[in-house]
Amino acid sequence: MNVDILWSKFLTEVKEDLTSLSFETWFIDTKLYKLDNGKAYIIVPMPIHKKHLADNYSELILNHLNDITGTNFELVFLLKEEIEEEEKVGDIEEFQVKSEEAGVPNHQIQSNLKSKYTFDNFIVGNSNKFAHAAALSVAENPGNMYNPLFIYGNSGLGKTHLMHAIGNYITENSNRRVLYVTSDQFIQDFIGINKKDDKGTNFNYVDFFKNKYRNIDVLIIDDIQFLGGATQTQQEFFHTFNTLYNDSKQIIISSDRSPDDLKLLEDRLRTRFCWGLTVNIFPPDFALRTEILKKKIIAGNFEKEIPDDVVEYIASNIGTDVRQLEGSITRLIAYSTIMGGAEITLDLAIEALKDFISKGMGEKNDIQRIQKIVSEYFQISVEDIRSKKRSSNISFPRQIAMYLCRTMTNESFPKIGTEFGGKDHTTVMHSVEKIEKEIKVNKDLANIIEKLKKDIGVV
Repeated sequence: MNVDILWSKFLTEVKEDLTSLSFETWFIDTKLYKLDNGKAYIIVPMPIHKKHLADNYSELILNHLNDITGTNFELVFLLKEEIEEEEKVGDIEEFQVKSEEAGVPNHQIQSNLKSKYTFDNFIVGNSNKFAHAAALSVAENPGNMYNPLFIYGNSGLGKTHLMHAIGNYITENSNRRVLYVTSDQFIQDFIGINKKDDKGTNFNYVDFFKNKYRNIDVLIIDDIQFLGGATQTQQEFFHTFNTLYNDSKQIIISSDRSPDDLKLLEDRLRTRFCWGLTVNIFPPDFALRTEILKKKIIAGNFEKEIPDDVVEYIASNIGTDVRQLEGSITRLIAYSTIMGGAEITLDLAIEALKDFISKGMGEKNDIQRIQKIVSEYFQISVEDIRSKKRSSNISFPRQIAMYLCRTMTNESFPKIGTEFGGKDHTTVMHSVEKIEKEIKVNKDLANIIEKLKKDIGVV
């Protein structure tokens, strides 16, 4: 007997044994999904129906089903979403069995998501605030809000973290199927299409590829720039993109540059990347770098305390790559341990990280240029201005140079102090405040400052 006809007959009969209120509350929206292996699978509208029907109406349901079918069943109550998920799993398992029989490698299609990357542990600052908000919007409403979402920025700024966070949020809050891959993995899977199975055909490999990339709800593909030059793979990705987009499936893409700068990709792909929302993640500023380091320290639960001046030194010197920032803490702790458990101080940090500082950061930067111009004006050497000498003919120019560094660059007090021979940030603050006060009452000094600014390049 057809399950729909069977259940219609069941509802007609059970209605006679219930009040109108009870029937309309607990039974009218139910549906028989299937009878299989001695079990009756019944779809119910809400979780509360599962418990209430099982606790209060099991005997009634079983009696009527036995009268209609002549068979005793075990009752299984399911939500519609659970049925859909079961069907998806069944499709995958059936496909895997067929693939294995045909000689196609049997491996389950995984989401490839890394659970450690979530929105909760993504540190938000001015440089990534917009990208974070856009990513969360997509996670909350996939396929509808911004499609595709294209995230770009330099390596180590958090693009991959955001992409995994989107995927993890979606899988935790829905039954949607999510797939994360790198463009390299996409290329390898596409190349696999050309393989031959035991029958000398590639049909099963083609089916596997299409099932993996098109029978999903969310495709997340990282480092799309590496598709450049792979002409045939780009064509396949074009068709995959169109299929998903036309079915309102969410597409999330990352790159190290904007769509317009992906010159090795086809124009039709770059155009499609701009259909939704394009967001840039900028390098973290000093405040965000400091926050990232502090969170790393808290999460690491290290035995040794890391002082604020050390954190500020690292934030000022390591650069903008989040992975390098976090790695600097690990290196510092390891160095302290190797040195017999030495106390972590600014001097220790400078020594431990001297080979870890980003290449080129200290070469001909604004601070060094200011030091050079001030030294030449006062006819002293750069070595003197960076030294610990306290004679007035050196200390006063040094204070002026510190003031100019603070007012003409975006560098922090700790960074400036480091460039002046490892001075404490409070020394820099004192020098800046002193010159600020002197300028207000000393016109000669104010004129000197203006001349130096012109020489440095700021009017």
